[in-house]
Amino acid sequence: MSGCRVLVAGVGNILLGDDGFGVETVRRLMGTPVPAGVDVVDYGVRGVHLAYRLLDGYRTLLLVDAVSRGGPPGTVYLIEAETGPVEPAGVPALDGHRMGPDAVLALLATLSAGTGGTAPERVLVVGCEPRTLAEGIGLSAEVSAGAAEAVGLILEVLAEETAGTRRSGREVSSC
Repeated sequence: MSGCRVLVAGVGNILLGDDGFGVETVRRLMGTPVPAGVDVVDYGVRGVHLAYRLLDGYRTLLLVDAVSRGGPPGTVYLIEAETGPVEPAGVPALDGHRMGPDAVLALLATLSAGTGGTAPERVLVVGCEPRTLAEGIGLSAEVSAGAAEAVGLILEVLAEETAGTRRSGREVSSC
């Protein structure tokens, strides 16, 4: 069932300031038309749910999350995760409140091995440099502006994915 399906998954904790970037960005994206075959979902801190959803078969996963890479707050990044076979490395620790993207992908590998499912061929992270991850609800001004920029970036990536081209210049099968 994988075909050309794409999942845009907003992750993060809205109770920790700018960690809510992924959730807010996906909320904004939900009000925008997206190509057929694209699912846009707010997962918040429900990493286990996301891992199980990926077993439904997606060619591409776009994770939207706050990421600290040393840039100025509000800087938006497009990060391509390394692809290739993912082997389960023991049983991942399941902590519903601390499952970052790395833990979700590790759990996915374990679930795939047990169910015969397949992980997405491509995993991208659309991230934003946070100003603060302190307790509190609401994004900083810089990260809120980054969320608006990220929506545009996500729409560009989705157009490329569904048209059969990628930023790397590599041709892929179109949807």
